[in-house]
Amino acid sequence: MRILFVIDGLPGGGAEKVVLTLAEHFLIQGEQVSLFSLREVCDYPLPEGLDYQVIADHCNKPWRKLTELFRRAHQLDGAIEKAEQQGRFDLVLSNLHKTDRIVARSRILNGRNVWFCLHGVFSTSYLGHRTGFDRWMKQQKIKRVYQGRNVVTVSDAVGQDLVEQFALRPAQLKTIYNPFDIAAIRATANAPADIPPGDYIIHVGRFHPGKRHDRLIEAYAQSGILAPLVLLGQGKPEQEQRLRQLALQLQVSNRVLFKGFQKNPLPWIKHARMLTLSSDSEGFGNVIVEALLLNTPVASTRCPGGVTEILTGELSRGLADLNSSALAQTMQSIYHSPPTIDSAMLNKFSVESICQQYRQLRSV
Repeated sequence: MRILFVIDGLPGGGAEKVVLTLAEHFLIQGEQVSLFSLREVCDYPLPEGLDYQVIADHCNKPWRKLTELFRRAHQLDGAIEKAEQQGRFDLVLSNLHKTDRIVARSRILNGRNVWFCLHGVFSTSYLGHRTGFDRWMKQQKIKRVYQGRNVVTVSDAVGQDLVEQFALRPAQLKTIYNPFDIAAIRATANAPADIPPGDYIIHVGRFHPGKRHDRLIEAYAQSGILAPLVLLGQGKPEQEQRLRQLALQLQVSNRVLFKGFQKNPLPWIKHARMLTLSSDSEGFGNVIVEALLLNTPVASTRCPGGVTEILTGELSRGLADLNSSALAQTMQSIYHSPPTIDSAMLNKFSVESICQQYRQLRSV
């Protein structure tokens, strides 16, 4: 089978990691895989045997923004036409919204087996606090891209949000969870790392308003937990400065450790007493599955997205309402009385299982 992934670029994000994990394992399983990136940025190593192409846009005309989507769709069509001299793609997977807007305008892919892969909760990302006509306009823009299309969502919640908030009816709607190479994750977690001595709790994620580090630091201060809070991630300097100032105001600055971006956060997660998530929304929640695979318990906000689909059964004790007080209580509970993690229930997230579900899209 010939598979084509299309994505806006490969910076260090979760959707990008998902695409590369799938591509690598399809290659291992003997499939022919191409990945077309619409930008030159690539912060990840590429799997051996991958047909990787950058379709960069070098237009510098004053009207370039007005013509961008159709111009880039034409560029994509040219690359696909050339690539298909070696054989037609059986499955095309478009990832990230900007990519989707371009792929939706492709002429060569019209009527083909194309699936749009949604990695986040769209109402949170695109509607935000908009109201009235502005909100309606945003809903119409999303509708134009996905109405009547084949859509894959990384959680049931993402699909439900798309249908309910945008009054949208895809041609087909499938939920396929994100893939995890379980053996590789556990092996990589054994790598040496400059982790703090003793107990600590950890948060892994970029400094972005939606991740709500402010809520996390407030909850940590209220929890009374004395073990350090380690923050792995980076963002704009002014965002980090605001968080440092908040920790100082709450008198926990000596226990909130800013450790920056780590290429391999898995050893840090493995040795943590607990992982926390404080987001307003999470399309899926990759870091939660990684923590559970490494037997690290999780306390998280019960935010829109896939978190509640991961933290089920006894693990649902780790879910808190979307405020610092509730999160503080949940952190206390999980820290002092962690739930039992059943590793067998995590097999549904294995990359082998997920690849098979994507492979079945060929015949849907």
